[in-house]
Amino acid sequence: MLIDTHAHLQMNKYDRDRDAVIARTIESGIECIINASFDLPSSRQAVKLAEEYENLYAAVGVHPHDAKTLDDGTLDILRELSKHPKVVAIGEMGLDYYRDLSPRSVQKSAFGKQLRLAVEVDLPVIIHNRDAHDDTMAILKQHGDQINGVMHCFSGDIGFADKCIRMGLHISFAGPVTYPKSHQLRDVAAYVPQDRFFVETDCPYLTPQFKRGKRNEPSYVKAVAKKIAEVRRVAFPEIARITTSNARTFFGIAD
Repeated sequence: MLIDTHAHLQMNKYDRDRDAVIARTIESGIECIINASFDLPSSRQAVKLAEEYENLYAAVGVHPHDAKTLDDGTLDILRELSKHPKVVAIGEMGLDYYRDLSPRSVQKSAFGKQLRLAVEVDLPVIIHNRDAHDDTMAILKQHGDQINGVMHCFSGDIGFADKCIRMGLHISFAGPVTYPKSHQLRDVAAYVPQDRFFVETDCPYLTPQFKRGKRNEPSYVKAVAKKIAEVRRVAFPEIARITTSNARTFFGIAD
């Protein structure tokens, strides 16, 4: 059994076959899916799906691309949504200096506001970090040991992974760990401590190598776990056990 700790099944790419996708996921041995959000509408929809499907959970938050939409009213609504029993995290949030779809100063402000919200409502955070390692870490350090966070779809090297681990953060691996040229990422997957990592799809994006070019879905998280088992030289069931246990503890999901 596995948990896909980061999906986006609320997106319209699944509108025509969402039920079938979820059914395939359960049949393939994926026991839970956490739908991360990127703005207020997607947060509301993630909560709605969590109400409709027993094995779905939600994270509510605003992605750095949409940081300019995070006003006080939006923050208040996120606070209310966070009280739902199936909301298990705030996010995804963070910094994205690759596309810069919101001004960097606005991204930093939105990141800080959501971190403070997470501390207030006592939920972990899902962090998006792309080409912004130094500023991401600097903002996280401002909150000391109050933040329980995961670097989703990790993209750094062992040095950056070590900084994250020493700060108490978790690391999540997605489809890129299966790509032929992702040697650095596989080195990180072999290095990270046993109690500090999960697996995810980030679907519909970042489809693992065996289906690359197609729409991603939660059942494909098994390919991510199998590649990590390979690089860590342990059996796949052990990786499934480890990542599921880690995810349940981090997100507070009962067995």
